[in-house]
Amino acid sequence: MKLDAALPLVPLNDVPAIAKAAEGIGFAALWTQETQHDPFLPCALIAEHTSKMEMGTAIAVSFARSPANLAYTAWDLAAQSGGRFILGLGTQVKAHIERRFGMPWPESVTGKFREQIQVIRALWDCWQNGTKLNFRGEYYKITLMSPFFNPGPLPFLPSPNSRGIWGGAGGGAIPIYIAGVNAGLARLAGELCEGFHAHPFNSPRYMNEVLLPAIEEGLQKSGRKRSDIAVSMTPFIAATPEEEAFARMQISFYASTPSYKSVMDLHGWGETAQKLSGFASKGEWAEMPMLITDEMLEEFCLMTTQENLASDLKKRFGGIADRITLYTPFVPGEKDEWWRKLAKAIN
Repeated sequence: MKLDAALPLVPLNDVPAIAKAAEGIGFAALWTQETQHDPFLPCALIAEHTSKMEMGTAIAVSFARSPANLAYTAWDLAAQSGGRFILGLGTQVKAHIERRFGMPWPESVTGKFREQIQVIRALWDCWQNGTKLNFRGEYYKITLMSPFFNPGPLPFLPSPNSRGIWGGAGGGAIPIYIAGVNAGLARLAGELCEGFHAHPFNSPRYMNEVLLPAIEEGLQKSGRKRSDIAVSMTPFIAATPEEEAFARMQISFYASTPSYKSVMDLHGWGETAQKLSGFASKGEWAEMPMLITDEMLEEFCLMTTQENLASDLKKRFGGIADRITLYTPFVPGEKDEWWRKLAKAIN
C-alpha cells in the first residue's frame, strides 16, 4: 500500500513549495483535482520541483475535453516528469457537464469513456511507435496525424513486447486511472486501465461486494490479473470532533447525489438518500448532516486516533486498496512530523 497526498485548493504560486514539502515527507504521489482550478497546470510545477514523487489528476473531467487534448497534455507532462505523471480521468455528472462546462452528455457514459481512452492510447501509439492513426468509433473518428502535429516518441517508454502489446498493463504509455462510483466504470477500469480511483463516498463493504468484483470482471475480459491495476481510495478519517463534523457534512452532501444512491442502497439507507436529495434540491444544506447517523458515519468514515491511524488504515483497507490518499489535503507546516511518520508506516 502507498500513501499519497492531495494538493490543497491553492493558487499556482503556492504549488512549488507544497510539492517540495510533500516529496520531503515521503508521499508516493501528489494528486490534483478539478474543482476550483485546472488540474493539469499544477502537475507541471510539481514535476519541475520534485525528482522522485509521482503526480497525477484525481481527477480531470474527461467529458469536458476532447481525447486529443488529454493525449497531448498527458504526453507533455510525462515528458517533463520523466514518466512520473498519471492521467486520472472522471466523467462528472450530467448537470455539471451540460450546465457548467456546456458540453453534451452522452447516451452511453461507459461507451463514450471507453472510446476516449482508446483514442488517447491510439494517439500515443502513433507518436511513440509510428502506428497509423485510424480510430473509428461511435463518438469519435480520429484519423489525421501529419508530422507537423506529431510530438514524437518519449525515450523512456517501453517498446512493444513479443505479443505486440505496448506500454503498461492497460496497453498504454502513460498510466490511466479512471474514477467511478458504480460498477460500470469499475468494470471498464479493470478492462482498459492501470488504475481505478474509488470515490471518497465509499465503504469497505461496497468495495468488496460491488466495485472489486466489477473490476475483476473487467480484468478477466482483457486477460489480466488483479496485480495489473492499482485501486486508489480517498477515505474520510476522523480523529477529532472537528474532523467528525466535517466528515458528516461531506458524507451528507455526497449521499444526496442521485447517481451515488447505489452506495446508500447497499446498506439499506436508500430512503435517507432520497430525503437528502430533497434537502439539496432546495438548498437546505444545514439540515443534511443531521440525517447522517453514527452508524452511517462509521460505515463511510474511519473513526480512529492519530496514533492508531496507520494500523487502522491497513486493517480497514488491506486487500482492498493499493493506494491511500486521506480526504484531508496535505498542508505544509501542519502536522509535518505526524505526516512523515504516517508515510513511513504505510509506504
